[in-house]
Amino acid sequence: MPMAASEIENLIKDALPDAEIRIDDLRGDGDHYLANVVSSAFAGKSRVQQHQMVYDALQGRMGGELHALALQTSAPESS
Repeated sequence: MPMAASEIENLIKDALPDAEIRIDDLRGDGDHYLANVVSSAFAGKSRVQQHQMVYDALQGRMGGELHALALQTSAPESS
């Protein structure tokens, strides 16, 4: 059963409350998403660590309920 974009967003928001999240359904099938996540929690973290934080937020659903999730992560730009 595909996972709704809103469910993905809610899981990420629970783990990273300050995150700005945009999720695009790449194929319109509810199985292939692109998530753009910006959070201050990513500051000082490598790209791999940032992606791991998002995957951890999904609580094991990657590869099961959620087939494919491309990630773009970053910390907010300081002004």
